[in-house]
Amino acid sequence: PPGEGRGEGVLGRRTEVTHARSLRQSATPAEKVLWSAFRSRILSGAKFRRQVPCGRYVLDYAVLASKLVIEVDGESHFVGDGPARDAERDAWLAVQGWQVLRFTNPEVVGNLDGVLQTIASALADRPPPPDPLPEGEGAGSAA
Repeated sequence: PPGEGRGEGVLGRRTEVTHARSLRQSATPAEKVLWSAFRSRILSGAKFRRQVPCGRYVLDYAVLASKLVIEVDGESHFVGDGPARDAERDAWLAVQGWQVLRFTNPEVVGNLDGVLQTIASALADRPPPPDPLPEGEGAGSAA
């Protein structure tokens, strides 16, 4: 049974990472455009990661230090139970301290500058990451 120390958590994590990897390889044109902009670090030097496993979700893009999530939504997010799933996901992420920004594929492709300005504003509004511990203060130091 799960939870008896037989590596079930490791297998679950491996599945999440494999899923995230496959999402990276099958990025939409809008996701590729946005990732290209993020890789250049033109947004305040922020370090973006893509297809980041988080709980039972995979985040399109995330700035871990600022707990900012960027989601690029295709048509499936607007039909059927897509809006309800997104609302549930956003609520869960908010409880975890994440801010979620959602953009549509056409927004990213047609108005990249506006999308990047919105993201830059959100980054500026997020609390700064904590300063690193002074030298000698950390898990490996002797007290």
